[in-house]
Amino acid sequence: MIGSAVPRKEDAALLTGRGTFVDDIQRPGLLHMVYVQSTEAHALITGIDTSAATALPGVVGVWTAEDFAELPARPSVPGLERHYLAGEKVHYVGEPVAVVVAADRYTAADAARAVEVTYEPLPVMATLEAALAPDAVPIFAPLPGNLALEQPVTPDDVAAELDAAPRRLRARLVNQRVAGAPMEPYGVLADWVGNGVTVWATVQAPHRVRAEIAQVFGLARHLIRVVAPDVGGAFGVKSSFMPELFLAPELSRRLGRPVKFVETRREHMTHTYHGRDQVQEVEVGFDENGAILALDVTITVNIGGVPDPVGIGLPTLTSYMLGGCYRIPKIAARYRSVLTNTTPTASYRGAGRPEASFLIERVVDLVALELGKDPAEVRKVNLIGPEQMPYQTPFEGIVYDEADYPAALELLLGELDYDALRAEQERRRADPGARLLGVGLSTFVEMAGFGPTPLFEQFGYLGGWESANLRLQPDGSVIVLVGTAPHGQGHQTAMAQIVADELGVPFEAVSVFYGDTAVVQEGIGTMGSRGMPVAGNAVRQAAVEVADQARRIAAHLLEADPDDLVRVGDGFQVKGVPDAAVPLAAVVERSFKPHLLPEGTRLGLESTAYYEPKNLSYPSGAHGCVVEIERDTGRVHVVRYVCVDDCGTVINPMNARGQVHGGVAQGIAQALFEKVSFDAEGRPLAASLEEYMLPGMLDLPRYETHHIETRSSFNPLGVKGIGEAGATAAPQAVVNAVVDALAHLGVRDVEMPCTPERVWKAMHHAS
Repeated sequence: MIGSAVPRKEDAALLTGRGTFVDDIQRPGLLHMVYVQSTEAHALITGIDTSAATALPGVVGVWTAEDFAELPARPSVPGLERHYLAGEKVHYVGEPVAVVVAADRYTAADAARAVEVTYEPLPVMATLEAALAPDAVPIFAPLPGNLALEQPVTPDDVAAELDAAPRRLRARLVNQRVAGAPMEPYGVLADWVGNGVTVWATVQAPHRVRAEIAQVFGLARHLIRVVAPDVGGAFGVKSSFMPELFLAPELSRRLGRPVKFVETRREHMTHTYHGRDQVQEVEVGFDENGAILALDVTITVNIGGVPDPVGIGLPTLTSYMLGGCYRIPKIAARYRSVLTNTTPTASYRGAGRPEASFLIERVVDLVALELGKDPAEVRKVNLIGPEQMPYQTPFEGIVYDEADYPAALELLLGELDYDALRAEQERRRADPGARLLGVGLSTFVEMAGFGPTPLFEQFGYLGGWESANLRLQPDGSVIVLVGTAPHGQGHQTAMAQIVADELGVPFEAVSVFYGDTAVVQEGIGTMGSRGMPVAGNAVRQAAVEVADQARRIAAHLLEADPDDLVRVGDGFQVKGVPDAAVPLAAVVERSFKPHLLPEGTRLGLESTAYYEPKNLSYPSGAHGCVVEIERDTGRVHVVRYVCVDDCGTVINPMNARGQVHGGVAQGIAQALFEKVSFDAEGRPLAASLEEYMLPGMLDLPRYETHHIETRSSFNPLGVKGIGEAGATAAPQAVVNAVVDALAHLGVRDVEMPCTPERVWKAMHHAS
């Protein structure tokens, strides 16, 4: 089954409207919770008048920060802990100031608007420059300034290597702020009954959420049940611990009734954490052939008005991946995490690695431009060869697994018909009536399969392992409980394929469940493309252990030694004796009959496995984008997008293509359309989907996908992960294509998103 493009088990329910999301869940006596959000980016709260709101029929109550003073603050970097509602001061537009609970959502929304908050405005620092200015006012009270963290990542500089390089150049690159914008926004329903609480939430790690709720309320974990039902997309933003995860349970406890919070799209755009938002200062040394000799990088990240611990540290991951697919002898990196009066930033699809890939791929193209060489040739000069794998990067502990980067690039160039595109580009440049043509390349590697424990526990998780429980039922069907909680990845399908192969049972006989802490054994969660590299291997390990148990019972049935049995079809056979065979169903049935089993044999066929990865995995590939640019308007058309991905063993090609398609769509969107921006007073300029430019289907090309499979030796399945590859590869493929189309005019960079206005100005200012 592994390698088969079987249809997804999940889709029948989702495509026929039978999925169950948080907002579909109703409980007797349900109440609804709505935030009063700050309208100021930086101000002291001088008063909150709730009288008009509480007088509205149907309103149960209004609470402010002082009402939750007894709850422990959310953990962060010591001294930077966050409370659930703004207290004396607001730090960004959209920050929750008060919370209203009412009998229905509309009354709660009306009441929230009736709450009168008065502010004493403070100077607003909506940009990195303003926040780092000498006269900037500190935004977050414990900090004397707005620098939350300044961190060298490497011990040494590269000044000597840059001085010795024959050529060098500098660049300033901007990776703009974007919003996760999943189809289903954040939602929580809490029902506190007796001495415990059940929470349904749109989250990526229900066991971690249970642990956090237990810590806040001082409860034993068995008194808390967290359920992640169907989740309509997450993209990392649902791995953050938003205040409503704790306020809804607390209000349910106080009121003795279930409380639901489901954010609106506008609330999502201003309240739920954003992603990216890095400025990268780069200096690179190289020789006349384009070989990169040294790289010096300073990253400044905008972490918003309230520091999230993940957001503060994400540039560490960016730093680790700065070398990309290339042999770069020396890299120096450092970063600064800066507070501004904007919505906080944290994880978003790729979480730090797309920013690194964008940086190094833009640098390679800049080196090629500087030398007058083809970007493909400069890549070939620098790519790590397959004979050098596993490859120790300049960063301790960051070791790439097996891959063939040059082969991926060659396949891409062939599929693009690269030489023909270059000839067509020259023809169009000579024809004033023709659209300009650009070709962008992106040879990338990213970090996936997050674990092992010593790394992942630094992000607050119990471990970096993942769990699976597998049990065979008396009729031979299989139940699998897995510790991850997917949100569209297709885990039911892929896990069932792994089990079907290991046990020799029909794919249709395997059912996979997840997302309920009362049912599923301890788990970690779904993020960092760890589904197949970690959870998939846990499922395999459990299946292998159950298969071994089955083999021993089959041997007893056949009166043979277990080592003399071979798997045949859906059962076992004694080697070389076709008539001495037993089907698996008979073995399973026998496993439940203690009087017919050898003494000491455990009843049933079941195993719980915890798989601890020994390293990260490193998906890679080569993507190519072909764009046309209208000379009169600057509008960019993506006319072809070709992907070559290496995610190791491909469990389900259709699932893998779907993951690539989704990631590439988000990458193209970042390159051409999306940007979360604020005015000088910190007010969001794109707080709804009328203003935030998510692309539609007609804005995106038909994807041409190809895979090469280089098994990873870092895990038994040989998988690497695929969920974030497209988003990691695409932005620079598109931007490189746009710049390539305009390079003959002297254009060296176009900042994302490459809007028609920006492209038109770049064309005309350059010429």
